[in-house]
Amino acid sequence: MKIYSVGGAVRDELLGLAVKDRDYVVVGSTVQAMLDAGYKPVGKDFPVFLHPKTHEEYALARTERKTGAGYKGFTVHASPEVTLEEDLARRDFTINAMARSADGILTGLLIDPHNGRLDIKAKILRHVSEAFAEDPVRILRAARFAARFADFNVAPETMALMRQMVAAGEVDALVPERVWQELSKGLMEHAPSRMFEVLRDCGALQKILPELDRLWGVPQPPQHHPEIDTGIHVMMVIDYAAKLNFSLPVRFAALMHDLGKGTTPADILPRHIGHEIRSVDLLKEVAKRLRVPNDCKELAVIVAKFHGKLHQVIQMKPQTLLQFLIDLDAIRQPERFKDFLKVCECDSRGRAGLESCALPEVDLMLKLLKAATSIDAGAIAKTLTEPDAIKQAIFEARLQAVKQALNFSS
Repeated sequence: MKIYSVGGAVRDELLGLAVKDRDYVVVGSTVQAMLDAGYKPVGKDFPVFLHPKTHEEYALARTERKTGAGYKGFTVHASPEVTLEEDLARRDFTINAMARSADGILTGLLIDPHNGRLDIKAKILRHVSEAFAEDPVRILRAARFAARFADFNVAPETMALMRQMVAAGEVDALVPERVWQELSKGLMEHAPSRMFEVLRDCGALQKILPELDRLWGVPQPPQHHPEIDTGIHVMMVIDYAAKLNFSLPVRFAALMHDLGKGTTPADILPRHIGHEIRSVDLLKEVAKRLRVPNDCKELAVIVAKFHGKLHQVIQMKPQTLLQFLIDLDAIRQPERFKDFLKVCECDSRGRAGLESCALPEVDLMLKLLKAATSIDAGAIAKTLTEPDAIKQAIFEARLQAVKQALNFSS
């Protein structure tokens, strides 16, 4: 039995990055031998085990053979006769197809049959073999790695192969859960716009997220959007969210906030009258299709519906401001409301030359939320019996608090 550290851990060490998880390949062993040694089986599709003490993953060396459509259409073969080189040959990118003997970290012998180390130096994402084309998930992974390693470029031959895969319909076999898994991971990388750049370049975005893909080339009023192109604006917005290390729901809402602009009638461009409601309808379709988690979907809905209205709050009267807070459900869900404001901040600053623009609307709305929640609604409710009267009394008390916060005297 021989054990090797493989994949991402080796890659990240060579890149000088911190290693979060280690994966190991075991050559020359069997399932029974691993069980006898105290390893616990966890793999469903192929033999993977957890170390009895460290709980790190150890997989038997294996090969794969394509037997059907999609990323699940494989037959896996694991046996003591499978070599490390055969196992590495089935991996996606050369930078992930390296191994070290497990007797040392960094100092262990580097096994690099596909020149991954050279591609790291050249900052290239290159597929290991033509077997890459057998698994459409690898298109998503290429895009995600481009978002993680923003200074890496996809090799021309790899991009050509990805385009062939899209044309052959391989992407159509992806299941929603796996698409969302990869997209959500990519959104949380340092430069999420790079993921969508790669997906657009190979044609996969049009298949996976046509609602987003159609935004490129759609003009916007230059007085509000110096970058003009809607697709470019959305990419600037999600990169700004990444820059501030915002959460996944915030980044997803930022990605979805302007979908309706892709369906604006040509005769009214570059204006986008009514795009907010169209955005809501489109993102609900996306969320249903990709089975997006509720926290991401719900924030995206209120952002799509109300983000334009935030820019009007400076001119609003106190009653309208309070009603806006109620429409946003800010009083009951203050944390989600704060996330809403974060997305709006990204939307305002994700514009060419406006990255440092002031956004007084955010501070104003936070101030008004604090005022509106300062009243004792429970005490008011105890003084009345009729539900409508209670509701009105609480509204009036909150309105007075908002007026006081605004120094409103009329």
